[in-house]
Amino acid sequence: MIAVAASPVRLEASVDPRLSRWMWLVKWLLAIPHYIVLVFLWIAFTVVTVIAFFAILFTARYPRPLFDFSVGVLRWNWRVGYYAHTALGTDRYPPFTLADVPDYPARFDVAYPGRLSRGLVLVKWWLLAIPQYIVVAMFVGGGWGGDDWRGGGLLPFLSLVAVVILLFTARYPRHLFDFLIGLARWAARVTAYVTLLTDQYPPFRLDQGGQEPSPAASPPPADPLAKA
Repeated sequence: MIAVAASPVRLEASVDPRLSRWMWLVKWLLAIPHYIVLVFLWIAFTVVTVIAFFAILFTARYPRPLFDFSVGVLRWNWRVGYYAHTALGTDRYPPFTLADVPDYPARFDVAYPGRLSRGLVLVKWWLLAIPQYIVVAMFVGGGWGGDDWRGGGLLPFLSLVAVVILLFTARYPRHLFDFLIGLARWAARVTAYVTLLTDQYPPFRLDQGGQEPSPAASPPPADPLAKA
């Protein structure tokens, strides 16, 4: 049995049971105050990441207060993205906070790593992540900023398809939702890796569904000599 390791990055979401057919048309407008705040948060996030780079290089640790701030920015960004342009699975306005909100339908977290590799910090964000950059670029197009998507990739296109179906049927297509969250989860894992929040390389695996998959054992390979 081969164990599938749990990811330190957790991205989860759920669809509102009574999702408005038309509200997605104006959510981008309603989210403008969040976009303004996020501009300044991303500037601070960039500065914090540079400071963390040197802290990890010399101490093998990401200072916990800075770590919590960086995760909080990504968490805020995911809530706004989920509400306004990525999946658009909730009508509940995102809270203005870096903290986790347990009852909000979009959640994000990264397990604090304790110690990080001093050597990896020099290469993981540019060299080792190149294959992941290529894959994620196909998902999110040219608008990838953390886990924020405003470009012309697969994820924005399928999000539009989902809400158009919602408009005409009053139902959010469940299979499409699961696939969208899988794409978002992959991109979020890459974001956490390249911004130095974890040393665990993102798996080339699409974990679909609103909830993070539980660590489980995959079935053993079939025995070619086994009798039918």
